[in-house]
Amino acid sequence: MSAGAPSGGAVTVRRALLSVSDKTGLVAFAQGLAALGAEILSTGGTAAALRAAGLRVTDVSEVTGFPEMLDGRVKTLHPRIHGALLGLRDNAAHRATMTEHGIAPIDLVCVNLYPFEQTIARGCTDEEAIEQIDIGGPAMIRSAAKNHRDVAVVTSPSQYDEVLALLRANGGRLPAAKLRELARDAYRRTSRYDQAIDAYLSGDHGQLLPGVWRPVFEKVRDLRYGENPHQRGAAYVEAGAEGPCVARAGVLSGKELSYNNLLDLDAALRLVREFDAPACAVIKHATPCGCAVGADARDAWVRAHAGDPVSAFGCVVALNRKVDAAAASAIARPDQFVECIVAPDFDADAVSILTTSVKWGKSVRLLACGDLTAPAGALDRSARRILGGMLVQDHDTASHAEWRAATKRAPTESEDRDLRFAWKVAKHVASNAIVVVKDGMLLGAGGGQTSRVDSARIAVAKAGERVRGAVAAGDAFFPFRDGLDVLLRAGVTACVQPGGSVRDAEVVSAADEAGAAMVLTGMRHFRHG
Repeated sequence: MSAGAPSGGAVTVRRALLSVSDKTGLVAFAQGLAALGAEILSTGGTAAALRAAGLRVTDVSEVTGFPEMLDGRVKTLHPRIHGALLGLRDNAAHRATMTEHGIAPIDLVCVNLYPFEQTIARGCTDEEAIEQIDIGGPAMIRSAAKNHRDVAVVTSPSQYDEVLALLRANGGRLPAAKLRELARDAYRRTSRYDQAIDAYLSGDHGQLLPGVWRPVFEKVRDLRYGENPHQRGAAYVEAGAEGPCVARAGVLSGKELSYNNLLDLDAALRLVREFDAPACAVIKHATPCGCAVGADARDAWVRAHAGDPVSAFGCVVALNRKVDAAAASAIARPDQFVECIVAPDFDADAVSILTTSVKWGKSVRLLACGDLTAPAGALDRSARRILGGMLVQDHDTASHAEWRAATKRAPTESEDRDLRFAWKVAKHVASNAIVVVKDGMLLGAGGGQTSRVDSARIAVAKAGERVRGAVAAGDAFFPFRDGLDVLLRAGVTACVQPGGSVRDAEVVSAADEAGAAMVLTGMRHFRHG
């Protein structure tokens, strides 16, 4: 077969090489190529699977003149394979060389790599891991991708249907734009593969803070803008990440999501995941202005909204239970405005109520995130860019190191229940956080202040008269008694804080003077900025 004529920006697939470890959809793909007149070349187990399905297959060893050897380590590393991939069809010298050496062009390569990542994930010996490092596969992928003007490179079963559809629609040809897209995807695949091998050989596999961290993020949507209209923005998801994610959630209705919507939705989702009981989080500017547990989704919403109904106007809401018609009816009030709601799922009736019964229903975004109790994965990390670098840590998912009453009076049963609720909420308020809680309901939160006293004053002001008999939580220790005094004078009867100040005794004494209970946890939940 001659080297052929220039492709003219598209590839006619006359000869295809298929060599895959994942055989999902393989036979149907090969049958589709054969029906279009393509000759099929293959290796080892792939060739056997195709022959078993009745397909005519040429072994790569027939093309190279060499048998597969070294336990299959060497199969395709040969000039008659790589020359067939790398030769430029519109280059006369290349065509002449290929003809001289009997190299027939290969127009399509379908390769998915040895399952290295899956092998090390399930646990294996070093020898087993090394044997799953693919050599010939990445080499063919890179050769085909480099010469993507003339060669199509298919690296995933998810691409089979579209490739066949395009070939059928274009007389067996693939357009240039698709060839470039396939090449891009191919290099992304080999890059991730190499990173996994790098991490394994470096001893960093499965490490939270590896020596080199190369996360892979895939763009799911462009955003209208970033935090402000003059900033550009987009949403990405991490490849292989587990657990619920607002950027990956199913959007059931509403306007396009904004950058700030997604920030608020994530904050709401993180808070509501703290609770086993039906719970609702109401977020404004990434800060809780309402949070409560209840008998069901409706009750949780009603109680959370009542915490600060003024701030809740234009809020983002998260519930950890499916939204039913009762909950939807409680949320869909004409005097209230909700930007977004995220929940495990929504009843059809709930979607109808939320989107049609109020004026703002046409714009409200409804996101179904699936099971919110699903673990986020052991290697879920928090990363923040700094100039020229990045800070990385694990997420603050801990509850407390200890839980002991430091005052003469221990908390009552109801106070203890509210203190534990308040301690979870304080974790999600910006640093120097003070929250006031009563009966499983957030009444007021102060945070993001340079003075803990100011945070206490804000929290008390938000709570109003309801502060009497309530409890409070602080994310870090009280450096002086002044912040606690603000809470005690307002009527707070119990407080939880980490302790650890040189003035702990003075602060505990202030609680004793007021007859209040104070619990020390030995762990802080400082959220800096």
